[in-house]
Amino acid sequence: MAQQYGLGRGLASLIPPKKNPELASEATSVALPHPVSALPPTTASHPDTPVTREVAIGDIVPNPHQPRLHFDEEKLEELTDSIRTHGVLQPLVVTRLETGKYELIAGERRLQAARRAGLTTVPIVLRGATGEEEKLELAIIENIQRHDLNPIEEAKAYLRLTDEFGLHQDEVAKKMGKSRPTVSNTLRLLTLPVEIQRAIIEQKISEGHAKALLAIENSEKQRALFDLILSEELTVRETEDKARAVSVRSHLRMGHDVAPEIAAKEGWLSEQLGTKVKIQPKGKGGKITIEFYSNEELNGILGRLA
Repeated sequence: MAQQYGLGRGLASLIPPKKNPELASEATSVALPHPVSALPPTTASHPDTPVTREVAIGDIVPNPHQPRLHFDEEKLEELTDSIRTHGVLQPLVVTRLETGKYELIAGERRLQAARRAGLTTVPIVLRGATGEEEKLELAIIENIQRHDLNPIEEAKAYLRLTDEFGLHQDEVAKKMGKSRPTVSNTLRLLTLPVEIQRAIIEQKISEGHAKALLAIENSEKQRALFDLILSEELTVRETEDKARAVSVRSHLRMGHDVAPEIAAKEGWLSEQLGTKVKIQPKGKGGKITIEFYSNEELNGILGRLA
């Protein structure tokens, strides 16, 4: 149930353009007439065009802000075999350090595979990142562009931008080319129980399943529905329906906190709309709050109202 993640249109200009969409992957099965390491450095056609060059693999140091934490060992071995045969086809993205070394921004898996394959040099693209915040931003952007981050890694990367660099969620959203609700909902994944987060990383459930679970406030009930997803192979829509039913029942049981007649009206509205509804009387008027947890659920509510 793998989920694909894209990059906002506004950030496309930060990523080196690919001459061939086939090269978007980190290695292909097409053999080259000679190893990439034997190719001469390319010459930029414009001062702002990133230059690809070959550098010693020992001159590349790890990125302390690497947002990607999970590496599938089997896929890493497959990439190693491919690189051993064809070389590294997609350059690593690095920034230059004062020591003369290169700090990795994106391409950790390619670097690990190249070392395993016994390469002594790798192709790089030099980026002019200056501050630590910018390095983290570029690392996140590059990984999202290549669909390298799972939803939990992406959420943890956003959390670092908010916690370590004091950015607000709307600032993170602007830098990443995403909407604020998208960033907010991704961050909410970190509130799920650890075993559910692990299942997202291991692609046992999709991000859609996980966001449906967030509609349930009680962690034990989240775990119960999570077990049901695995045992009955529930679709995202089926999970949303069950999560909505659990939330409505929980809301109805909490009705004793308000006047009986208000609780009854809340219960009726909740049943009709299939989601939590809260009525807050104030003077001769008041406010009705209708909750939803996805665009699909909002459209369903609007359909019922229509």
